[in-house]
Amino acid sequence: MLNSPLDYAHLRALAAILRKGSFDAAAGSLGVTPSAVSQRLKALEERVGTVLVVRGQPCRATEAGQRLFRHAEEVALLETGLARDLGTEGATPVLRIAVNADSLATWFLPALAEAGQARFELIIDDQDHSADLLRRGEVVAAVTGHAAPVQGCDTVALGALRYVATASTGFRDTWFAGGVTGAALERAPALVFDEKDGLQAQWAARVAGRPVALSGHRLPSSTAFVDAACLGLGWGMNPEPLAAAHLRAGRLVALAPEASLDTPLYWQSSRVGREALEGLTRAVRRAARRGLTAAR
Repeated sequence: MLNSPLDYAHLRALAAILRKGSFDAAAGSLGVTPSAVSQRLKALEERVGTVLVVRGQPCRATEAGQRLFRHAEEVALLETGLARDLGTEGATPVLRIAVNADSLATWFLPALAEAGQARFELIIDDQDHSADLLRRGEVVAAVTGHAAPVQGCDTVALGALRYVATASTGFRDTWFAGGVTGAALERAPALVFDEKDGLQAQWAARVAGRPVALSGHRLPSSTAFVDAACLGLGWGMNPEPLAAAHLRAGRLVALAPEASLDTPLYWQSSRVGREALEGLTRAVRRAARRGLTAAR
């Protein structure tokens, strides 16, 4: 049990190691030597009586280390809010935020530009999984597909990002000459962002009326996803804002125009850091109103 205050220089060293992934990188961010970072971590581990970091490439937190990391992040947010309330100049906060790649490529960046003087560290993760980062305390806010608030977080409905199944005209004529059927979808190369991306499978099952086994290409880039579809590499679910110009120009066609797929998005943010995050939250809501559709 802790019976004396924690040393926040030690906590900052722990947080820097886990953010940056190594002692050398943490030292660079803190302006100290790697030896000093190691000494601070050792002192903190001795203070709490347990190992906090598993050394590796990258370094990762133990369960206790993750809990202390979350505490350090919450304290930093509270200090930022306190400095603002007192009218004093505090350190510029670094806000770790989880956001899906398609939101980042379409509507989210203007929110960061409008949010003031904070610094941002963005963690790219699928909207169906980013809430896990909030639960573990690895981020202070997230764009997520989960409406139910994570414990200790506020949640705001943002709208929906609309996806359209797109391909080049030549690809459509080659693979879907007889229509967009389950059998055709099983043969045609599909584009998949990563192993967490279930949009193509979800859309295919809806159109075919049954689960469809897809195969094709893995492309973890929103812009490359669109480019690959234009080049005829495969078909994929592209965000309507990214695909719109290509659809108008005829570089892409919608495989089933009536079967767009809306993905509802929510903004979840730490309740502890509510004051420090309120400017960003307002900016996110404004950007979402401009860039997303109303959720169905």
